[in-house]
Amino acid sequence: MGHGQQFEFDDTMSEAEIHKGRDPAIRVTAMPRDTNAYGDIFGGWLVSIMDNAAGLTAARYSRGRAVTVAMDGMQFLAPVQVGCEVSVYTDVIKIGRTSMTIAVEAWRRERHSEEAVKVTQAKFTFVAIDEEGRPRPIEA
Repeated sequence: MGHGQQFEFDDTMSEAEIHKGRDPAIRVTAMPRDTNAYGDIFGGWLVSIMDNAAGLTAARYSRGRAVTVAMDGMQFLAPVQVGCEVSVYTDVIKIGRTSMTIAVEAWRRERHSEEAVKVTQAKFTFVAIDEEGRPRPIEA
C-alpha cells in the first residue's frame, strides 16, 4: 500500500509481471452462480469484489472502520468467464482528513494460462468512521 505510488500496466501482462513486488488485495474464482444467461460474470459481482478489496485496504490504512461513499470512472474493458481467477489490486492515491481515495484494478487470468488481462478499474472514496458512524480523522 504505497501511499501515492502509481502502478502503470499494459492491457495484458503475465502473472509474474503483475505480481512483481505487489500482492493483490483480494483474489477470487468466478463461479457459475455469478454469471448471466450467457456465461459472463455480472458487472455487479465484479463491483462488489472491487469494493470489498478497497474496503480491506481502507480499513487497514485508516486502522479502523471505513465506509464507501463514492465510486468513479468504472469502465468494463473485457469480460470475465466462469473459472477465471480475478485478482484485484488497490493503491491509496489520496488522503484527506477523514477520507481516502483508492485506485482499484481488476485483472482476470484464465485457469490454465499465465497471461492476465485488465478487466476494469475505478476509484473508490472511503470515509473513516468511529463507533457511532461519525467521520473520524485518519492517522497515517
